[in-house]
Amino acid sequence: MIKPFHIDIPQADLDDLADRLSRTRWPNEVAGAGWDYGFPLARLEELAEYWRTGYDWRAHEAKLNELPHFTTAIDGQNIHFVHVRSSKPDALALILTHGWPGSFLEFLDVIEPLSRDFHLVIPSIPGFGFSGPTRERGWDIVRVAKAWAELMRRLGYERYGAQGGDFGSGISLALGAVAPEQVAGVHINYLPTRPVPDADIELSETDEARLDKVRQLMANRPPYQALQATTPQTIGYALTDSPVGQLAWIAERFAQWTDPRSQIGDERMLTDISLYWLTATAASSARLSREAPRRIEPCPVPVGVAVFAYDITQSVRPLAERLYDIRHWSEFERGGHFAAMEVPELFAEDVRDFFLTHIKHDHPLDDTAGGVKPGRR
Repeated sequence: MIKPFHIDIPQADLDDLADRLSRTRWPNEVAGAGWDYGFPLARLEELAEYWRTGYDWRAHEAKLNELPHFTTAIDGQNIHFVHVRSSKPDALALILTHGWPGSFLEFLDVIEPLSRDFHLVIPSIPGFGFSGPTRERGWDIVRVAKAWAELMRRLGYERYGAQGGDFGSGISLALGAVAPEQVAGVHINYLPTRPVPDADIELSETDEARLDKVRQLMANRPPYQALQATTPQTIGYALTDSPVGQLAWIAERFAQWTDPRSQIGDERMLTDISLYWLTATAASSARLSREAPRRIEPCPVPVGVAVFAYDITQSVRPLAERLYDIRHWSEFERGGHFAAMEVPELFAEDVRDFFLTHIKHDHPLDDTAGGVKPGRR
């Protein structure tokens, strides 16, 4: 059963957040440390104080509630999603999947432009945000992909496209593998390509430089990734009990993974962090890092790739083409890991170009499915 969902965080939870922020126990910092030891103290104090005294969750909650939210239970797990129908009845449906430490909020700025041509389904990954915590083992990206296939079936979409970045990239590719008859194509804006020593492929200097960056990351695994992939429960205690801990954990990713010119505002970032805090999903979202490495079958459907200059890594096309049927490849000098938030106009246009220009589709729609047209929001 699909049910409408309304965001309504209890006031007691907001009061508790403010109280905890007011009683933060701050560490000291080495003079002139900058970023050498982690997130700078002065900047975190500034963010925490604004979160406590200037940020208005209720205002953002009201704005979010203008969107059509729904929930349903799939495979024993609550699934939250936003469903926006295009004014074009025969439009292709797209399911857009976020990553970590993002959320469905990543796509807020592309809903209007994309819904001109597509029906949009924007779910929260199990364990994230309003999909609530997972409570059992095994919620890897393949299981999430199977849940997405069931969600789209319930909504009446027999043919649709998938888009994602970060974990959303892996989930979207997995969806193409588990539902190849339904998935018309997959567009991704994050596709790690690892060095293949025995591959008889000629690479450009740019490709080799990108692989050197990957080698460095493989040799020096980022601490956040190591913790979440090995002991997500342990780090979950700190992040669930301390709002400043949660703040630093995610704000550091926004600072390091974005194009400096993108300037994602503190309001948008704090809304994303508030979502993790208010739903107490730090530990359950981190568990996906431990579950994710399970092997998946190759994706047999057409793939489009958007490469953004300031992402964690940049894909190498000759290596990607060994694994996927690449029909579309774009390179952008602007934008980073949170492309839909950083450069929404570039992101939306690339998604539109892939699905409308490179993908042939047939997309019958069950008019009884949930959702509203953009003009009725």
